[in-house]
This record gives sequence, structure tokens and C-alpha cells, in this order.
Amino acid sequence: MNNDDSQQNFALGFLVALIALVIMFVIGVAFWHKGLGAATVQAKPAVAASAAAPGGAVSVTEVTETVTVVIPDGASIRVVGGVVNFYFATGSADLAPGAAEALALVIKGVEGGRKAVVSGFHDTTGDAAVNEELAKKRAQMVREVLAGLGVPAEKIDLQKPAVTAGSGNNAEARRVEVKLVD
Repeated sequence: MNNDDSQQNFALGFLVALIALVIMFVIGVAFWHKGLGAATVQAKPAVAASAAAPGGAVSVTEVTETVTVVIPDGASIRVVGGVVNFYFATGSADLAPGAAEALALVIKGVEGGRKAVVSGFHDTTGDAAVNEELAKKRAQMVREVLAGLGVPAEKIDLQKPAVTAGSGNNAEARRVEVKLVD
């Protein structure tokens, strides 16, 4: 009788361990798929994208969609209507991957004789002075990326907007806009 109980306990323990293993596998697959879905592309009107070629040269390629890269911590990039918007996580000045590709339209415009205007905005939470300094730091980071992609410093205008507190929700308010002007 003791032998039968131990065999039943072993079988029950084995079954519970197998079920736990299957559940952990399913959860792991779900997290893996969610991680791959962190970078998304949404189809929208035509814009340009670029990639740095070997040796520091910049090549410009036309694409027919707006590129939106969403990173889990809140950093993202959106190109709509010729304006490149860099969105930032709370308290961070780190750019989302894909900055060079998103700035292709701006680079092309500068090559055509236009000027890039970079403006930093912030949300309304926290200390206003700290937020303004962070918005400035974010704008300077975008300016450095443009310069690193070969845009001459005299073609990049860092402008403080009249109202630095962005509109919309806080995630949309924490942004740097890059526009082309004549």
C-alpha cells in the first residue's frame, strides 16, 4: 500500500511539474513576442528615411509610410507631415533607435537649401525649471544627431518655443520637434 502511494505521489508531482513547465513556456513565448513587437511600423503618408552608410556618408531613401518606433520605456519617433517628433521617457533625454532614419526628410531638405529648426517641449508635471532644462537637453541631443549625420551647424537652428509646455497627454508633450524652414 505504501508503494502505491509513493507511485501516485510521483505521478502527481511529475504531472504538476509538467503543467508548470508548459505554463512557463507559454509565458516565455508571450514575452518574447511582446519584445519583438516593441518596434512597430504604421502605414501613413509618404516620408523619407535614411541610413548612415559605411564611412559616415548618409544615403537618403524614399519610403511610403510614416515610421513609428515605440520603445517600452516611452521613447519613440514619429514622422508626420514633414515634421519629425522625438518623444522621450519621463526624465530622460535618450533617443529611441532609428533617429538617423527618421531625420532623412530633414537632411534632404537641408541639402536642398532649407534650415532645420529644433524645438524642445516638456510635460507639465514636476518642477517647471527642471522640465525646461530637460527639454533643452533633449533638443541639443537631436541637434547633435543632425550634426553627426553631416548637417552643417549653421543649418541647424535651436529655438525655444514661446510655450515650452507641450499640449496633449504627458507622453506626447515630452517631445522635440524638427521642422524645415526656408
